[in-house]
Amino acid sequence: MERVTRKGPLAGVRVLELAGLAPGPFAGMMLADHGAEVLRVERASVVAKAGDGPRADVMDRGKRTVGLDLKSPEGVAAFKELARHADVVIEVFRPGVAERLGIGPDDLHAINPRLVYGRMTGWGQDGPLAPTAGHDIDYIAISGVLSMLGREGERPTPPINILGDFAGGGLMLAYGVLLALIERERTGEGRVIDAAMVDGAATLFAMFYHGVQTGFWGPRGTNLLDTGAPMYDTYETADGRHLAVGPLEPQFWAEMVKLMGLEDLPDRNDRKQWPALRERLAEAFRSKTRAEWEAVFDGSDACVSPVLEVGEAAEHPHNKARGTFVEVGGIRQPAPAPRLLGVEEQDLSPATRLADLTSWGLSDEAAAELREAGVLA
Repeated sequence: MERVTRKGPLAGVRVLELAGLAPGPFAGMMLADHGAEVLRVERASVVAKAGDGPRADVMDRGKRTVGLDLKSPEGVAAFKELARHADVVIEVFRPGVAERLGIGPDDLHAINPRLVYGRMTGWGQDGPLAPTAGHDIDYIAISGVLSMLGREGERPTPPINILGDFAGGGLMLAYGVLLALIERERTGEGRVIDAAMVDGAATLFAMFYHGVQTGFWGPRGTNLLDTGAPMYDTYETADGRHLAVGPLEPQFWAEMVKLMGLEDLPDRNDRKQWPALRERLAEAFRSKTRAEWEAVFDGSDACVSPVLEVGEAAEHPHNKARGTFVEVGGIRQPAPAPRLLGVEEQDLSPATRLADLTSWGLSDEAAAELREAGVLA
């Protein structure tokens, strides 16, 4: 039977994204990547200065931009008109700011009861820390996650801002939006989503919290998956590059050892032998270059992979074959994920200013007046 190509699953869903730092735009990107029409609302002065040129920011791909002065009554009224025609609003302010501007959930649900209102913060909408400033490192710190990251005997190591901002924040918000859209099909009503990065980061580590309490998981850097075990770590090669080594299962370990030509290794099942085993592996891996080891392990089940630099990743044969990376506006970037088979390619073009807002409820005459007043750009 011939395969039918369909539009993205979010085709027809309209999203108003209030401009902000990484997690909000990332959530909007995830929705746009799968067909949603995302209109990014930035400050009027910023958009006017930028002009009509495309925005190169990866997280703005597939979106359109408009500038509004939300500190003016006219700007707030215009935003409400846009929200009347939207399915989703992504809001990234500190708790209470949207309400003071007059664009909080109650304000917008009064004119659009079906609206899904997604709120993205670090601490959440309530709790003692809700009104205070913070960053990814703070959110994963009080969630308990940061204490579990790093090598034995060393300070906790934050994994840049992936866990709090992107996985615990933006991705969780996008997931919450989808849940609310599904529920709306049943109830006909929208919902407010309180997406807090501290909550999201904690959720991502659910298995490990259980492990700590049951004694299965020990101090950081001493466990099977956190560089404590010599069979799950990175090793330097002769040319100063690195390999990721992860043959946890006995059959994969046997494959690696066979291909490396190693004999009489210390017993990997005896934790007391781990330091000696790590030393033997480190010595062996330093005997060849990364490319030479790649040739040794190519096509095997040894679970050994090259640690690629960002600039190398797109050229790896597997990534090239799958189209894991794409080029948009001259910028190489990850392709949309997850991929949905049978869905037509989505619009990944760099964001540009949206001049015609008639489909969003603003007539050309109304838009012209707002532009003349400096409220709209």
